[in-house]
Amino acid sequence: MKLPALKGFDPQAFEKYLKNTGWLMFGKILSMLVGFVVARYLGPVLFGDLNFADAMTAIIAAVGTLGLDSFIIREIINEPEKRDEILGTSFWMRVGVNLLLVPVSVLIYVIYHHYSTTPGRPLTIIVALLAFASFFKSFNVIDSYFQSQVQSKYVVHVQNVCVVLSAMVKVVLVIFNMPLVYFALALVFDGFILAAGLCIVYQHRGLQLTTWTFNRERARSLIRQSFPLILSAVMVSIYMKIDQVMLKTAGSREVGIYSAAAKISESWYFIPVAIVTSVFPAIINARKTDLNRYNKRLQNLYDLLVGISLPTAIIISLFANDIIHLLYGNRYEGAGLMLSIHIWSGIFVFLGSASTQYLLVEGYTTIAFVRTTVGAAINVLLNLWLIPLYGGVGASAATLVAYAVATFFILTLSSTRKQGLLMLESLFLISIFRKLYHKQ
Repeated sequence: MKLPALKGFDPQAFEKYLKNTGWLMFGKILSMLVGFVVARYLGPVLFGDLNFADAMTAIIAAVGTLGLDSFIIREIINEPEKRDEILGTSFWMRVGVNLLLVPVSVLIYVIYHHYSTTPGRPLTIIVALLAFASFFKSFNVIDSYFQSQVQSKYVVHVQNVCVVLSAMVKVVLVIFNMPLVYFALALVFDGFILAAGLCIVYQHRGLQLTTWTFNRERARSLIRQSFPLILSAVMVSIYMKIDQVMLKTAGSREVGIYSAAAKISESWYFIPVAIVTSVFPAIINARKTDLNRYNKRLQNLYDLLVGISLPTAIIISLFANDIIHLLYGNRYEGAGLMLSIHIWSGIFVFLGSASTQYLLVEGYTTIAFVRTTVGAAINVLLNLWLIPLYGGVGASAATLVAYAVATFFILTLSSTRKQGLLMLESLFLISIFRKLYHKQ
């Protein structure tokens, strides 16, 4: 599938972008392969417990980011001489909140859940460990600093090393038949080595963590600006993770089987991000001079994304059972049907990646937030209805419907309806057939 012919699109820039992100893609693929090994070793029950704890703590940990990433970048660019104050203030704000979220996560689990993995091995320990792993994300302020300096390659190098070390640790745990709690500890180790790597590369660049300072006025200013993004981050986490949390009511085995299917379905979601990031500058350029060409370029992008995601969904849904058996063996019976449903969500994730950029370019940030909130609400409501009836199959259907409704929520608003119609034309191949007809 070729990239759409966009005037102003630089194939060399796209190639450079792919080259720069190639190692990140390698990391994702390596993590995915090791994930298959771990899932096969643990089996659906223990794998389900691990994914439940991970999903639950991820939703709560979304608060710990404080929505600061983009503001840290902006503040450092605007006030480079205040770098240590900005980083120090942001870091200590995150440390305080993330430490508080550890007991909060455990308390929420204890109040609302009374499950355990194996006799004598309460899931509370796993939740506590994964909640603590989120504490190390406080050091991601260093990542924001390197982004502000257009030096993300240093962070990529750290991430590559961490991915390899993480994979080695998990494979060793499998070889030595270690229990579930060690895999939770491995996730804590992942967070620790990434934080340590960020600190090392920061100091290697001649900078010092000891010069960071905390400023109360800066903290108040940052939290005032970022508060809407905190809500947005929580909504995104609920939107993406709530199914695995709610599915726990159907049992750990069901969570494990569903998670096995979802991990395959979601493994390629980085592709639309790479494409949209590469071609959107050309699309934005057209907006400045010719709105018709702007909309045509958006249509071309939607066509491309559907052209990739639709055939993939068809192929994977047809061979879902074979894929599950190949990757996980026979212990995950039922995951094939879940995968054959869940994979169709990818079409709306692809279209959603492009339309989100459109909303941001047009200044419709509130619409983007509302759209995510609507998707999260629908996902929760459908899960409440479908999980008791159909278990993981119901959760897969709920995810698919929620993603579809959220993506096409813009159809309900007059200001964005035209974009919704463009996406519908791509989804039903109308625009593609129209182009083929005009070429004849």
